[in-house]
Amino acid sequence: MNQNASQTTSPIVIIGSGLAGYTLVREIRKLDKTTPITLITREPGYFYSKPMLSTAFASKKEAAQLISTPADGMAAQLEINILSQTDVSAIDASKKVVSTNKGEIPFEKLVLALGADQIRIPLQGNAANEVMTVNDLEEYGQFREAIANKKSIAILGAGLIGCEFANDLTLGGYKVDVIDLAPQALGRLIPETAAAELQTKLSEAGVRWHFNTTVQTVDRSGDSLSVTLANGSNITCDFVLSAVGLKPRVDLAKASGIFTGAGIQVNRELQTNLPDVYALGDCAEVEGLVLPYVMPIMQAARALAQTLTGPRTALSYPAMPVMVKTPALPTVVSPPAKGVNGQWKTQKIEGGLEARFESDDGKLLGFVLMGSATAQRATLSKELPPILT
Repeated sequence: MNQNASQTTSPIVIIGSGLAGYTLVREIRKLDKTTPITLITREPGYFYSKPMLSTAFASKKEAAQLISTPADGMAAQLEINILSQTDVSAIDASKKVVSTNKGEIPFEKLVLALGADQIRIPLQGNAANEVMTVNDLEEYGQFREAIANKKSIAILGAGLIGCEFANDLTLGGYKVDVIDLAPQALGRLIPETAAAELQTKLSEAGVRWHFNTTVQTVDRSGDSLSVTLANGSNITCDFVLSAVGLKPRVDLAKASGIFTGAGIQVNRELQTNLPDVYALGDCAEVEGLVLPYVMPIMQAARALAQTLTGPRTALSYPAMPVMVKTPALPTVVSPPAKGVNGQWKTQKIEGGLEARFESDDGKLLGFVLMGSATAQRATLSKELPPILT
C-alpha cells in the first residue's frame, strides 16, 4: 500500500473508502484487471459494512469486529493503491489534479464517493456538546465506550436509523426514548397505519415515543442528562444519540466549481458538470434523487464501472425495496415516487401487515411489508415501476 502521494499516478482516482468507493473498485476490476486505481480516504481504509452500525450493539460487536478487511488487504485483493488518512483540500479539474495533505495527485478520471454526514440540529444546554452521532466505525467505537455503564438513552429521530438503533439498544438492555418532530415513526417512508404497527411492537420491546415535538435543551445534572422538549415535557436519561438524517457531503465539490443541489449533481452517466469528474453513493444527486441505500449504490457502481472502462452507460434504477432492520417487526419499504397520485390500502394478515400504494387505476406504485408479509417482497417488487428508466 503506497502512502506517498508524490509517487502516485493513476488513470482512475476515487475519493472515499465507503461502500460506494469500494464497490466501484470491485466492479471496475471485473471489467479491467490492470488499469491503475488510487483510492484516497481520510479514514484508515479498512472495509466494513456501515449498515451494521445501527444493529451491532445487541450482538455485542466491538468496532474492530466489524472490520471485514484491513486496508492492506483491500489494496492487495483489488490491486489498487490506497492513500489512507489523507485529506483532500481541492480539485483542479482543468489541471486534472487533486490537492491533499500528502501532495498533489494527478488523475485522468476522478470519482467522488464522499458519503454523507449526520445532520446536527442546533441544541441549547450545558450538555449539548455531549450529544453523539454514529456515522462511521470510529464514532461507533466511541459510542459503545460512552454507553458502557449507562442504562437509558434518548434518540433524536424516528427515521430508519433511529428506529434501528432503538430496537438494537432495547435488545441490548437499555431504556430508550425516541423523539421526532413528525407525528409517527418512519414518517417519510410509510403510512400512519403501518407506523402504528411498528410503534406498538417497539413499545412492547421497551421504546417510549415522543412525537410532534423536538429537543430544545440538553443539560447535565450529576450523572444524568435532562432533555427538555419543545412541548414542555422532560426526559431524564444517561445519554443522547442524534439520528435525524443524512446530509450529502458537497463542500469539496462546490468549492471546485461542481454543481450541487441536495447532493453533487450528476447526469445519468454519473458525470458532474466538469469533464471526467463523476460522483456516486450518498453524496450524489441523480435527476433530483438522493438515495442513501445499499441497492442504489450497487446499481450506480455497475453503471459507472462500464462508463470508466468502456462504453458510456446510463444508470437506471429498478424498484429497490429497503429493509428496515427492526427485529421487533421486520419491515420492507418501497415508497412511491414523490408527488404521484394514489392512496394507501392497508390490510393486516396473520403475523404481519401489507400496505399497498395504488394509483387510481389500481397499479401498484409502492408498498410496506411487515412481519410475515415480508415474504411477498420479491413478488410485489416485480409489479412496481422502475425508479429511473
